[in-house]
Amino acid sequence: MTRKLFGTDGIRGAANREPMTAETALRVGMGAGSYFIRGNHRHRVVIGKDTRLSGYLIEPALTAGFIAMGMDVFLVGPLPTPAVAMLTRSLRADVGVMISASHNPYGDNGIKLFSGDGFKLSDEVETEIERRIAGDLGSYLAGADGLGRARRIDDAVGRYVEHVKQTVPRGVSLEGLKVVVDCANGAAYRVAPEILWELGAEVIPVGVDPDGFNINRDCGSTHIETMRDQVLTYEAHIGLALDGDADRVLIVDETGALIDGDQMMALIASRWADEGRLAGAGVVATVMSNLGLERYLGQRGLALVRTPVGDRYVVEHMRSHGFNVGGEQSGHVILGEYSTTGDGLIAALQVLTAVVLAGRPASEVCRTFDPLPQVLKNVRFARGRPLSDKGVKSAIAAAQRRLKGTGRLLIRKSGTEPLIRVMAEGEDERLIDDVVSELVGVIEKAVA
Repeated sequence: MTRKLFGTDGIRGAANREPMTAETALRVGMGAGSYFIRGNHRHRVVIGKDTRLSGYLIEPALTAGFIAMGMDVFLVGPLPTPAVAMLTRSLRADVGVMISASHNPYGDNGIKLFSGDGFKLSDEVETEIERRIAGDLGSYLAGADGLGRARRIDDAVGRYVEHVKQTVPRGVSLEGLKVVVDCANGAAYRVAPEILWELGAEVIPVGVDPDGFNINRDCGSTHIETMRDQVLTYEAHIGLALDGDADRVLIVDETGALIDGDQMMALIASRWADEGRLAGAGVVATVMSNLGLERYLGQRGLALVRTPVGDRYVVEHMRSHGFNVGGEQSGHVILGEYSTTGDGLIAALQVLTAVVLAGRPASEVCRTFDPLPQVLKNVRFARGRPLSDKGVKSAIAAAQRRLKGTGRLLIRKSGTEPLIRVMAEGEDERLIDDVVSELVGVIEKAVA
């Protein structure tokens, strides 16, 4: 069966347009509910969301679908995606749902599903759920006496706050650190400043006034200029920028220099290796991670294993091969000791802990390697299969010949937006910029 609903990170699209309509959300709840109803126990589902206006549309539709299947629904309101994964395990639920389109603008929304162990679903499970959604769900409906109930979990915020704080070693305080935290007007707008304050930091919050429309707007990890400006204005020691559902984070040091996911993974893996905590003798990252990271780890006798783009593929490899550090250059960092998915706050706290223990500025502690020049440009498309175009194929082959032995080229479709991403990396920045610009021009003509 060819999947039409599920992409690389759940279901995503424009709000109130297929597939992000109330009708489809209802059927997603019914299809997922029918799959996870096994046994005679009371079945539970945890549903969280970010701050988009359309969450008010999707949440009740999903709730109705799960209730129709006989599942009790626990509503936790706006909370980060990793909080939903954690609460799914903590509440012994059969399935967890996060309503979010992550870093996308407010006009989009999405549905991410977690199994009872807090991990995202496999392709096989998503395919089966999609098969049920497309079919006749009537035979799965609960009887009138078997319908589920819905209730709100009022202390969900507190549960997650304590969970995150426990990842910081006892005796480590953030007292004396001035921290800017940009919550993207998203899911972490309450919990992120609270966690940092409770750990002793002086907190300068940004993006903590969601109105349903301003999530990720000129703020958060997709617009780190806002956070960087605040770091420089207030002479903060470090700045953190989360995305809309807070499963990723980007950081800047006191000078405003970027610390991306690659630098975070290098820092954390190096520290954990020194402490004897690093499992798998390396790190799992994606094809997008910088070659500089691979070289740095190699110098330390550690491996870098690459997967396709998407945190779920990173997690799958980590689980199957015994790694506990992995992630993406974009700031999606997965620390297996603490979380089943990317958690921007937990990753940030590991970086802050390293800065505190070193007793030196973030600019000295967090830049572990010099990245190779990397150029990434996007091409938006609305029709057809542009990467199958003969002219595009020929241009890609020519670009690869130009880079042979000096760099690498990566072209892929985004799994969450109608974009083609063109990335080149190598020692010669002018060459890779030329290669990317020429390819982008060819692809733009193909999709025009």
